Amino acid sequence: MSDQHEEAHTGPVKTPKQFLTVVVLSFIVPIFVIIGLVNYVGTQHKPAAGADNSGEAVAARLQKVGAVQVKDANRAPKAGEEVFKAQCGACHLSGAAGAPKLGDTAAWAPRIKTGYAALLNSALKGKNAMGPQGGGDHDDFEIGRAVVYMANAAGAKFPEPTAPAAK
Repeated sequence: MSDQHEEAHTGPVKTPKQFLTVVVLSFIVPIFVIIGLVNYVGTQHKPAAGADNSGEAVAARLQKVGAVQVKDANRAPKAGEEVFKAQCGACHLSGAAGAPKLGDTAAWAPRIKTGYAALLNSALKGKNAMGPQGGGDHDDFEIGRAVVYMANAAGAKFPEPTAPAAK
C-alpha cells in the first residue's frame, strides 16, 4: 500500500537536472514571450513608408474645417466677363474635363433649357468634374453674373442678375 501511495505523488520531474531545467525555463520563456509581445505591439504604431508626420503635415490634418475670410464688403461687384476670365475661363475656354466651351451653342442648349436657377446652383455647388465655385474669391452674385455671361454667349436670353440689397 505504501508503494502505491509513493507513485501517486511523483511528478514529471524525476531528477535534479530536470528540476533545474524546469526552473530556468520558467524564467527564460516568459521573458522571451514578453519581448515578443512588446515588439509586436510596438510595430503597430510606426507610420507607413512615405507617411509624412512633419509638423506642417500634422497641422494640416488637424486644421479646422471652416475658415474665416475677411473680404471688402464695399468693393464694387465684378462683371460677369471679368469673373469668367478669373474663375471659369480655365476650363470653359478649352473644354477641359468636359466643360462646355464658351459660345458652343450645341453644348449649352440642354443646360440653358434647365434655366438660370439650375445653372447657378450647379456653379455654386459643383457638378461632375467642376468643383463648387461658391465661397471662393467671388460672391454668389458675381458667380451668377458669370453664369449669365456664359449662357448668353451661347444664345440664352437671361437677364443680368440684380445686385442683392445691402444688409
